[in-house]
Amino acid sequence: MTAAPEPEILAAFEAAKGFMPPHEGLALYAAAVEAGRFGLPLLEVGTYCGRSTILLADAARRAGVTALTVDHHRGSEEQQPGWDYHDPATVDPETGLMDTLPTFRRTLHRAGLEDHVIALVGRSPQVAAVWNSPVGLVFVDGGHTDEHANADYEGWVPHLAEGGLLAIHDVFPDPRDEFTGQAPYRIYLRALASGAFTEVSATDSLRVLRRTGAGI
Repeated sequence: MTAAPEPEILAAFEAAKGFMPPHEGLALYAAAVEAGRFGLPLLEVGTYCGRSTILLADAARRAGVTALTVDHHRGSEEQQPGWDYHDPATVDPETGLMDTLPTFRRTLHRAGLEDHVIALVGRSPQVAAVWNSPVGLVFVDGGHTDEHANADYEGWVPHLAEGGLLAIHDVFPDPRDEFTGQAPYRIYLRALASGAFTEVSATDSLRVLRRTGAGI
């Protein structure tokens, strides 16, 4: 039977600020529960306000491991002023810059999951460069430029344990489907072309792959 979150966790996820639809969230949760069986941390790149972090944190809690989430909390390109995904409520009134960290912390507090998450506040390549432990899941949901998506892939996939799961969000094969670009689709193709991954599931824009080899 596919793992599913308890109703209160799903309710917290649906109430949180963010963009992942519930059916993709359920697929991510199932992947995170499966990856938790490795006894290794579950890692997310792109925290935003913590909507998907709720699911990873609860899966980590079930497995007795920790969820890690990486973000500089200044917002990705499409979340800046003047773009469709900009939310003025996430702007720090003192600096005038986006700051999603306070909202993220409130999200976890409301869900009762603060003790199961470590927030790594910084730019993904910088954090990845000093990280030296294996993880059971890498969930890529960060910036949508090729520069940022490839940096997330190159920085974190080497830390993914063999047999571990790589989840990529916003995979849109048709460029007309989503204005934010096809960089996630291109790293999905890159993973498959490497010969190191096999596809496990596809749920709309969420792809889950298993690492079966050493290449990236």
